[in-house]
Amino acid sequence: MRIINDGGQPTTLPVISSDLILNRNLWADIFVFDDSQELQECCSCEVTADGLLSESVNQNLTANTLTGRVPTRGVIKVISDGIGIEVDDTLDPSPGLRAWATHIQATSVTFASGKAPAEKSPFYVTETEFADSNLNAAELERLDNLCSFAITLGSGSGVCSCNYEDYEF
Repeated sequence: MRIINDGGQPTTLPVISSDLILNRNLWADIFVFDDSQELQECCSCEVTADGLLSESVNQNLTANTLTGRVPTRGVIKVISDGIGIEVDDTLDPSPGLRAWATHIQATSVTFASGKAPAEKSPFYVTETEFADSNLNAAELERLDNLCSFAITLGSGSGVCSCNYEDYEF
């Protein structure tokens, strides 16, 4: 999964000089759910203005699940946040993050006779942009509470890890 900060949010920090215009860092609040709609991991990763954050689903987002079970299907929600849940423990939605996911998909090739070829089937790589979704106050509070519970009660489990920006996994 790759996330960029489009750099369009102005800073809330004081401007040092009139010639310097600072753009705002944002946080990608990430919530990983399994196919039973149970939160498995959550975290908040900082993305600087015009920065790129690369997160591996296997290494960063499902390697420390709350239940100890690694999901093979589910939902990843990313909220563009102006503060970061690990800084403030409150979600502050702010526009500016865009995300894409890369999928490796195996194909199955068979001949007319129904037999598979002697060689391995090829793999296809697709990339999909994350879809915008509605985020109302109830969903915002629910995500905030679920993540707080995971961090507080998970004894270290349920918290995903963040790569440094521009890190390729």
